[in-house]
Amino acid sequence: MDHLLTEARNPASTNLDELTALEFVRLMNREDSRAVGSVASQAEQIAQAIEVISERLRAGGRLIYVGAGTSGRLGVLDAAECPPTFNSPPEQVVGVIAGGYDALTRAVEGAEDHPELAQTDLSKLNLCSRDVLVGIATSGRTPYVLGAMKYAKEQGAAVIALSCNPESEISAVADLSITPIVGPEVLSGSTRLKAGTATKLVLNMLTTGAMVRLGKTYGNLMVDLRATNSKLRARTNRIVRIFTGISIDEADALLARCEGELKTALVAHRANISPDDARVHLQGAGGQVRAALEGFIKCHQGTAPAAQEDLLVGIDGGGSHTIALLASASRCTFPVQEDAILGRGEAGPSNLRAVGVTAALQALDKAISQAFVAAKLPRTPVSVACLGLAGAGLPKDQQVIADWARRVNLAANIEVTTDAAILLAAGTPENWGLATVAGTGSITYGKSLDGRTARAGGWGYLLGDEGSGYAIVIAALQSIVQAADGYGLRTTLTDRLFKAMSLTDRRELIPKIYGGDLDRAALAALAPVVLETASAGDAVANQIVQSAANALADAAFVVARALGLASGPVPISLCGGVLLESADYRTSYLKALERRGLRVDPVTLAREPALGAVRLAAQGRQMS
Repeated sequence: MDHLLTEARNPASTNLDELTALEFVRLMNREDSRAVGSVASQAEQIAQAIEVISERLRAGGRLIYVGAGTSGRLGVLDAAECPPTFNSPPEQVVGVIAGGYDALTRAVEGAEDHPELAQTDLSKLNLCSRDVLVGIATSGRTPYVLGAMKYAKEQGAAVIALSCNPESEISAVADLSITPIVGPEVLSGSTRLKAGTATKLVLNMLTTGAMVRLGKTYGNLMVDLRATNSKLRARTNRIVRIFTGISIDEADALLARCEGELKTALVAHRANISPDDARVHLQGAGGQVRAALEGFIKCHQGTAPAAQEDLLVGIDGGGSHTIALLASASRCTFPVQEDAILGRGEAGPSNLRAVGVTAALQALDKAISQAFVAAKLPRTPVSVACLGLAGAGLPKDQQVIADWARRVNLAANIEVTTDAAILLAAGTPENWGLATVAGTGSITYGKSLDGRTARAGGWGYLLGDEGSGYAIVIAALQSIVQAADGYGLRTTLTDRLFKAMSLTDRRELIPKIYGGDLDRAALAALAPVVLETASAGDAVANQIVQSAANALADAAFVVARALGLASGPVPISLCGGVLLESADYRTSYLKALERRGLRVDPVTLAREPALGAVRLAAQGRQMS
């Protein structure tokens, strides 16, 4: 044992008994963080193990964990969590611990020293060649685990070793070894600490990865869980709602029709088929929801209702919310009228850069489903879908969205563009001209008569966003602190902003701003206070607002000049909370454009950018 790394003394904790409680916690936390890195170093081996395990489980085999002490308990724990999480049969993932189940709550002395006991325990399980056995031993030398692994090899089972010491004895026996090296423990030899943490992380990956590959999830949703208690029933209902966009009561009714089978409910609703038909498609797809839906689409291409030819979907996806409009193509004119919109759905943000691909796609899916629900129509493929999304300016990002839209059979024709492009379409008569956004951030986008495009701004709050709500508020706060320090002009902004921020003293400003209470959007939401202060005659606030309007106008002029639009009347579409909600700021901006010689006409307020996406979808349908 003396040569084992996990038994060595940790030089960082030699004075452990002299540390304060806070020093102890910080030391433990630093050492525990090493477990994550040690597991990361074994990524390829863990991935190989997941492949082996999923293949064996798919062929009817079992995953069997074997360990002693902490290692055995962690194996039993991971196995016990699989049935409620993945609806797996209790016998599919099994945990075996030296000393039997009594050893789960108290030490069974000497049990780990007898390799022959492992053979007896595994014989009772009828271990066979279809199974995969994971021997867990932090030391890498536990006799019980070694005995189990050797017996499993004799039976033809796949054998994987999991230890925290290099060149261990169990690694020599195994077909594949996973060896996260965590180093000496804070408490020498107490391998329930870092070694236990690393072991649990690996086991999490093995079962979760294998179950995902077996189709137990759809995206990151647990679609094969067993609703055995109120918490899991609530989770099941929530997953249905996320997937479909229907209400709580409607989700309960759908689950009831499908006898509580979550996968069946999802496929039945999405494909608009009976529960029995959904079960058939799931069986043919090996229980995988995504494969079942794709299989359904392939089997029924060309058989969707003719009514879908008149349906369009327009989507506005941003950093705060996603709006989907379901529209009738035959009723679409410009501007798109209310009677053309059949249903409206709303979900969370779908900016790929802000929330990631998975969350963005879930938001898009939910908003679309809600639009169909609002229209009281079953979700079917539509003729054309236009998705105008923030964070999707690059071709590779647009391809990610387009590929997803095809997988879910959203539309016969799919267009993915930027949020700025649909703003232009929402507010300009012939879909050319300028579109200026001034909300939390800012950007100006333009399109010429011959289809060329240009933009200025949109660099984010660290690099740009001049003329935005955030920029206005930051300038106002800077003027307050300059006045407080005695080299800035006195301004009523101090009292007005302090009241809006629930502050009574300037010394409270630093913790309020830097303490995390106000994020970028929350700060930008204070812009109306600055704009109102300017309208009331405050010289400092007025200077801030005029400067912001000029910066916004500079961006628009640059875009117009680049597109050859600076010499004549240019249609302009305005959007964003600052421009839409403050008539005075709009006026300042338009006057700033005039001073630069840029004539804009007509000026349109685009309050529902998704209408621009509907318009582009309608144009796409006419061209197809």
